[in-house]
Amino acid sequence: MELIRKYFPHLTEDQISKFEKLEELYKDWNLKINVVSRKDIDELYLRHVVHSLGISKVQEFRPGSKILDVGTGGGFPGIPLAIMFPESTFHLVDSIGKKIKVVDEVSEGLGLENVTSFNHRVEEISGNYDFIVSRAVAIMPTFVRWVKGKIAKESLHERKNGILYLKGGDLSEELKDYRTAEIFELSTFFEEEFFDTKKVVYLPMKYRG
Repeated sequence: MELIRKYFPHLTEDQISKFEKLEELYKDWNLKINVVSRKDIDELYLRHVVHSLGISKVQEFRPGSKILDVGTGGGFPGIPLAIMFPESTFHLVDSIGKKIKVVDEVSEGLGLENVTSFNHRVEEISGNYDFIVSRAVAIMPTFVRWVKGKIAKESLHERKNGILYLKGGDLSEELKDYRTAEIFELSTFFEEEFFDTKKVVYLPMKYRG
């Protein structure tokens, strides 16, 4: 929690309470359904919560916006972002049922009313979203294909609707066909060594008028 307080000093008491509960909930459910490695569960706030919230350093979600989290696993980045932006709606999708079970139980334990989960492949999900978020579930060309047609045309934000993708390492080859992609180094926002190679990739989706 020290990391949360360090980098997000303006949280409400309710948000702080929810972030504090995360560790106990995940440790409890991880014993029943293993979705996070032992090393990662011991560093939950660094490797999962703050990492997920890196997206919020790049883009704040306005009230009424809809966010789709693809391949959410145990709820990252969706659950931390849902705590951070309680007036936005988050739809968390994963094809593995036991992971969605954890998402549901953690969301219920936190009393998150702005989170809905789906045990589906993303291609089976209908609807349009302001932003689609994810943590490195596929290379960008594959991911773009999966989410095609799911981004709303009208933007609520100054930044055009699109993809916000947490990735690491050298992305030059993967992004060579996406000239409009922007890369944000998480080391700009967080000083821990873990973030030295971590990035948020923003890819705006273009539409023909």
